[in-house]
Amino acid sequence: MTLNELKYIVAVARARHFGKAAEACFISQPTLSVAVRKLENELGVELFERRQGEVTVTPVGEQVVAQAQRVLEEAGVIREIVEHGRDQLAAPLRLGAIYTIGPYLFPHLITELAERAPQMPLIIEENYTHVLSEKLKQGEVDAILISLPFEEHGILTLPLYEESFVALIPSSHPLNAKEQLSMEDISREKVLLLGSGHCFRDQVLEVCPDYIRKRNMAEGTTVADLESSSLETIRYMVASGMGVTILPCSAAGADRFSERLVSIKRFEDVSPSRIVALAWRKSFPRPQAIDVLREAVLASKL
Repeated sequence: MTLNELKYIVAVARARHFGKAAEACFISQPTLSVAVRKLENELGVELFERRQGEVTVTPVGEQVVAQAQRVLEEAGVIREIVEHGRDQLAAPLRLGAIYTIGPYLFPHLITELAERAPQMPLIIEENYTHVLSEKLKQGEVDAILISLPFEEHGILTLPLYEESFVALIPSSHPLNAKEQLSMEDISREKVLLLGSGHCFRDQVLEVCPDYIRKRNMAEGTTVADLESSSLETIRYMVASGMGVTILPCSAAGADRFSERLVSIKRFEDVSPSRIVALAWRKSFPRPQAIDVLREAVLASKL
């Protein structure tokens, strides 16, 4: 049993296809197939059910693949310890962030981090929380910026800062006559939301009464009609007069047309908010890199 063989079975389990797995491993399909079969013979079990154009992981294969992933990650930790043991800030850091944090934090964060750790450039990625979580556990990223709640086995999570939500409305909207808005005000309008899969969408629906969705449906508009794939697109739709929305404060006024076409309104009483947190593997061998990253994120929010 070799690390390469473990790498191959993990790749097949992910791709559910020997050809695609071979491409991902940069080897030929026959080489990969022989290696996988050799491992199955050594273990005395079938890890995969092979059918024309389709591969299914067997129940015992699921367990073996999961363990193989852990072994590969631990082997990677050994390499990182050797490579970065002398200077934990002298190599790139792979950082992921959810879509509603990355675009608004990265421009400031990269500048701050360049001053604190010039030998540690960021390799950045934006994605959904569940995707980043898997990438973190599999060692494909070193740390992620997400919104709480977030709990995963083997992962450390550190709350960084609280970010208020604000309402965004067209500049010509009658609600501009009010200094602050209530959820009752919002409920009377068409509310533009992110699509399914975005944790911020779920947070907005938590702070808004259920009748927001009921009102949208009552007006003959489906929820899908009022959804978008990004906060940027939602802000453009608000500017065009399509409706109103609720955004994280950092995303509300990040473009030139903000003052002319949209207005930002805070909420009465206690404003809804989210906690932005940093998460990383307990086994990650560069704690100094995490410390510097935390300091840079906090400085970016000042």
